[in-house]
Amino acid sequence: MAKPVIAIVGRPNVGKSTIFNRIVGERISIVEDIPGVTRDRIYSSAEWLNHDFNLIDTGGIDIGDEPFLEQIRAQAEIAIDEADVIIFLTNGREGVTSADEEVAKILYRAKKPVVLAVNKIDNPEMREQIYDFYSLGFGEPMPISGSHGLGLGDLLDEAAKNFPNRDTKEYDDDVIKFSLIGRPNVGKSSLVNAMLGEDRVIVSNIAGTTRDAIDSEVTVNGDKYVIIDTAGMRKKGKVYESTEKYSVLRALRAIERSDVVLVVIDGEEGIIEQDKKIAGYAHEAGRAVIIVVNKWDAVEKDEKTMKTFEQNIREHFLFLDYAPIVFLSAKTKKRIHTLIPMINVASQNHTLRVETSVLNDVIMDAVAMNPTPTDKGKRLKIYYTTQVAVGPPTFVVFVNDPELMHFSYERFLQNRIRDAFGFEGTPIRIFARERK
Repeated sequence: MAKPVIAIVGRPNVGKSTIFNRIVGERISIVEDIPGVTRDRIYSSAEWLNHDFNLIDTGGIDIGDEPFLEQIRAQAEIAIDEADVIIFLTNGREGVTSADEEVAKILYRAKKPVVLAVNKIDNPEMREQIYDFYSLGFGEPMPISGSHGLGLGDLLDEAAKNFPNRDTKEYDDDVIKFSLIGRPNVGKSSLVNAMLGEDRVIVSNIAGTTRDAIDSEVTVNGDKYVIIDTAGMRKKGKVYESTEKYSVLRALRAIERSDVVLVVIDGEEGIIEQDKKIAGYAHEAGRAVIIVVNKWDAVEKDEKTMKTFEQNIREHFLFLDYAPIVFLSAKTKKRIHTLIPMINVASQNHTLRVETSVLNDVIMDAVAMNPTPTDKGKRLKIYYTTQVAVGPPTFVVFVNDPELMHFSYERFLQNRIRDAFGFEGTPIRIFARERK
């Protein structure tokens, strides 16, 4: 089920990034007392009580001539378009400004649920300052303080009342769901059509033709699959036409619904920085990943071309060292047949469970091969390891002191687990916990 989306919108310097960081629980967004410092939409998953949702921090909306304001306005309008609920943030110390009124006009046109929040109300004596904000026309203003964390629970309660009931289709457990992500015009829709054997998705050379996620059900050799095609991801910082309704979050929603994610790269154009950022979304979500190099028919090749390109991928995508790579052409359908078997392997490994006794034998052998590290004379002791989850496979290592588990040793254990059990195509996670 796709998560609902909240966008925090308001003019510059009202505290949007502070509120964003408070809600997600970490300092993701830059906080600086300079108007316009947040120039790109920033996304994060968050939760409140029993609600999971995605949160967008937008740059401020203004009508002045300061640098970036037109871009910020455009990005905020796109974020508004993507959101299910909008938190309209204002500054209680400064009162209602003409810029607030301009934001309100944009929000009227959005026709989305809006919760009005008045920030920087740091103590009860300041509550009378919220009444002027009734004039914005969004009902009762909610007093909050981002710097002190006051009122955020009530604010999220009010936002959650407006979460939609998603009508996303649910599939049986034996159905493998996979999505195709990548920047525009790398051939995702052509690849979907090639796999389906029909023109189910509109294909054109105009970047951004696919505007939303499209589900296609297909059966191959008796096994059922759902292909989730997504709109291409644009390089952040670029201002897109509002009519395009382009959305990174739609791709993130597709990733959330997927078991396996195909990261599609343009073999003719090669790897660019945006490809790594796009692949990072799937990795961070813990999905199985396959790297697909499309348009391989258009590449001038010799006997070393494929090996060189693969090495280039491994150097650029160090965090996806577990992901298999397939070179193909959606246009000529060459190597298309290799995708489904690879998707099956990645999906099976994504849900693979390992017997605890066998797992601990592997870990103990690893420790014998490479003794645990020490810090200030204290040595890390590993007592036992157990698998606690799948999708992705997740392991807890019980130790005497989690602080002694250095990243490099965690990586070593991860590699030994991969050597023993494979897990091709899926990330695996290891957490150190103190044995009580």
